[in-house]
Amino acid sequence: MQIDDRLHTVLRTRAGGETSARTQFRQLVDLLGTLPSDARGEVIDEAWVKLAELSQAIPAPDRAAAVAEAGLRLRSPRLVAELARTEPMIADAALGAAQLGEDEWLDLIPALPAQVRPLLRQRRDLGSRVEGLLDRLGIARHALPPAGRASRLPANDTQPRRAPKAATADNAKPADEDGIGAIVRRIEAYRARNTPVEQQPAEAAPSQPLSALAFACDENGRVTWADAAAAPAVVGLALFSRDRSSAAQGSPAIAARFARRVPIEGETLHIEGGTAIAGEWRVDAIARFDARGRFTGYEGRLRRPCPPEFAPESSEKSEADRLRQLLHELRTPINAIQGFAEIIQQQLFGPTPHEYRAHAAAIAGDAARMLAGFDDLERLAKLATGAITLEPGACDLSEVTTALADHLAPHMAARDSGFASTHFAPSLPLSMAREEAERLVWRLLATLASSAAPSERMALSLTNEHGMACLELALPRALAEQADIFHAAAPNVSTPLSAGMFGAGFALRLAANEAMAGGGRLAREGDALRLELPIVSSDLTSPANTESKELPG
Repeated sequence: MQIDDRLHTVLRTRAGGETSARTQFRQLVDLLGTLPSDARGEVIDEAWVKLAELSQAIPAPDRAAAVAEAGLRLRSPRLVAELARTEPMIADAALGAAQLGEDEWLDLIPALPAQVRPLLRQRRDLGSRVEGLLDRLGIARHALPPAGRASRLPANDTQPRRAPKAATADNAKPADEDGIGAIVRRIEAYRARNTPVEQQPAEAAPSQPLSALAFACDENGRVTWADAAAAPAVVGLALFSRDRSSAAQGSPAIAARFARRVPIEGETLHIEGGTAIAGEWRVDAIARFDARGRFTGYEGRLRRPCPPEFAPESSEKSEADRLRQLLHELRTPINAIQGFAEIIQQQLFGPTPHEYRAHAAAIAGDAARMLAGFDDLERLAKLATGAITLEPGACDLSEVTTALADHLAPHMAARDSGFASTHFAPSLPLSMAREEAERLVWRLLATLASSAAPSERMALSLTNEHGMACLELALPRALAEQADIFHAAAPNVSTPLSAGMFGAGFALRLAANEAMAGGGRLAREGDALRLELPIVSSDLTSPANTESKELPG
């Protein structure tokens, strides 16, 4: 069964962090939510066990957000019943997102806990027979929202189900969440939800400038809900209108993203109006869809631009953080593709034609190269922002360089190319872990070797100059002719020796950041590339203690 294969792949994925655990939880809910009612098997049982384990590790608000996420396929009565037996907010999300037929609801409702059945009154699409069953069970036609949901709005409306998570100042639990205060808030939310807008009492608009506010808008971009303090000033305002006469004018990117239903992150919006809302804002919002996939508007947050004293340390660090987050999200589908390819290539579920196995092997190889490229990108981002440093240790640059040159020799000999040493210091001790030194030197040697033409030999020297271990490499003609050898560009051709997924320029830029993290530098000097790293003691090797040596290849 195809669903079993996908479950098996998801279960093989190791959830190493909070984000990956939440992703795996959502994948399991989506896959189990599409299973037929009579589906059984060891993989399915294992998936249920894993779902229970993740439920213990992931906070309830995060699980509720995953269950309520747009696009989730929650069509299994069994899964809906299991989710409804957990925390109230999970039950609320599951019963709101469930996509069941009328007969399935009739079978499921008697099995639901009595305390969660009233949540179904928030839905408008259950059908007359289901409504009749709820009436016979004595469930009031209008129930109070569950605790923790006092500020949320009805489901399956043009308004969103809940206030956006960004609106919460922190995740601390209110002291009276289970007490009288919570009941009062639920009663007020019930009254607000069931009182027509035109009958609700008008409130005075706030007179002090607001620094942030949560909002929700309809499919036309008009605000339908906002924080209580801001509602009198912003409800009814068209945030994403292209009309130049609108009181809210945003950057062109906002209107484009709204039209495409994609997330809006940090875009600029200027609002004209009262003191509380007038001025510049930044918008963070995401699109919302109902159970049938119909676009219902956006939910998000408006915030004032950061004052200079609280501004991020640098735009470079902010972009690096975004890049690392993006790479983290990209790894999940690539890992899944690699897993499927390996299943086919290794015939784990039965015989597979050789042609398909060959294609699968190629796909698995491409996935591995992509993951390696992602690792290099993430390493560069972390090094550039100081998020990581090179591991300390002890090694010898001369020994590391000789060993790696020996490793490259057979590959270069086939093209009659190689490295020729002109000066060779027998010992250049470094205070760097050998693995870090090997990674850096290999990146340099492999990049230059992959760019070398047939019969081209490149000079190499290893010297001690004033307490610095210096590795100098002559550039091959292909690189020497470039104005900027650190410019990242994808390689034009594939070679047995590869500088990496992103080409020679990126590899050298990454090596330069590694050298800087090791207390040294990597720079171009004419037609040569020069690496300098601090040695442990300048007394161990003198500049005069060098010799000429022909390296293999």
